[in-house]
Amino acid sequence: MKKLFLMLILAVLVLSCANAQQTASHPAAVEISFTFTRQLGSASNQYAVWIENAQGQLVKTLYATRWTANGGYRTRPTSIPLWVRLSNLANMTRSQIDAVSSATPRTSSVTYTWDGTNTQGALVTSGDYVIVLEGTLRWENQVYYRAPIRLGQGAASPQVSVEYTTGDRDTTAERSMISDVRVRVLR
Repeated sequence: MKKLFLMLILAVLVLSCANAQQTASHPAAVEISFTFTRQLGSASNQYAVWIENAQGQLVKTLYATRWTANGGYRTRPTSIPLWVRLSNLANMTRSQIDAVSSATPRTSSVTYTWDGTNTQGALVTSGDYVIVLEGTLRWENQVYYRAPIRLGQGAASPQVSVEYTTGDRDTTAERSMISDVRVRVLR
């Protein structure tokens, strides 16, 4: 019995050390910053920022514009549609929506930081992730910025790719809504 008790204590210590080492190996901090320029007119100024795992599944939403999150996507289904689908917004509780959304900012530089946790607040494992910024430029015209990030590898400034999708409207004038997108893995 005494031997079993000592083995149990040893197992607990080993697990505690392993958890502490995992936490210490990537107390993540990832920043995405960009210039947001409010657009005049309707059907624009909506965006969301989130983290995906390597399989394209949502890990955590960092921000979504309140209008869309509070049901605007029902009125205008073209408002940040990828985030609406991935986040399962239709089934989120009021407190979950409030935790990730706020008013659309004024024209300014904005920064969002990911602490390496998932939606439940648990630390994610080291590995490959993607930070995504989706913006609705005007009606069905979208922009997607993506940057691959690797947790547990130290500081980095990954390359950000951009993709514009357009319906039947010209997006040239609205492309200034989101600009100068930068992603930094701080540790």
